[in-house]
Amino acid sequence: MVPEPLQNLTREEFQGKTYSLRMHEPDSDVFYRTIAELADRLVQQHPDSRQLLTRIQRLSRSKRFIRRLVRDGSDSHDGALVATLKDELAAYTTNVQSHLRGLRLIDRWDRTLATSEEQYHLYMLEIELTNRLYSDRFRSSSPKFAFLPHCLRDLSADCRAAQRDIDFVCKGCTDECNVNHASKVLRLHGVKPYIWMSADLRGLLRNAKKEGDGLGVLGIACIPELVRGMRMCLKFDVPVVGVPLDANRCARWWGEFYPNAVNMNKLESLL
Repeated sequence: MVPEPLQNLTREEFQGKTYSLRMHEPDSDVFYRTIAELADRLVQQHPDSRQLLTRIQRLSRSKRFIRRLVRDGSDSHDGALVATLKDELAAYTTNVQSHLRGLRLIDRWDRTLATSEEQYHLYMLEIELTNRLYSDRFRSSSPKFAFLPHCLRDLSADCRAAQRDIDFVCKGCTDECNVNHASKVLRLHGVKPYIWMSADLRGLLRNAKKEGDGLGVLGIACIPELVRGMRMCLKFDVPVVGVPLDANRCARWWGEFYPNAVNMNKLESLL
């Protein structure tokens, strides 16, 4: 469960720089029902889920192409898809446009910071489809690693995480720490949790493919970074699942850290 202080935050108090999965709710459960129902409808229209995932990935790579789709309307299949996603998911991305307008010129070349609203919607669907396609392979993998963002920690405490083999490991400093909560759940399901600080993920994936050691990966991160990591895993044929942070509230986006959370119900459903 999410620690009590975060449960009591309103949407205005728990706001991301570009997105928030909570809307007016105390948690993100409504978002996960919405994205699941949307994915169900799209899979009915496109029974080949892998082909649909590939289409989503292709679409989201070009902001210029997306802008042309939006400008020309929804006459094409791709245009209709982008329009449908906006109708269903725009409530979760209300701050994207103001964020983009406020970007410094140099930051507009940062693909993560400059993620467009339509890309966010496509990424949300991509994460849901990837989880559906690879959750079985992930659960049967051995070993299974999880990479958690350090922005999930209890910001009021002196974190005592320690370096262990490939990266830092939570030491359970406080009951209010979401890294602590997630780590306990992950360990219960046979997943080794790490706080991603210094691990060479690409090198780890390359070695896993080379050695054929059956590695599975679970990621937690803000939406653009999670999609980037999941795509990297699939490039090396490593089964991956992921849960986005409820909002992007770290120093990269705001200049300082604010308390953050991840949906524990969604995490447990993947495990």
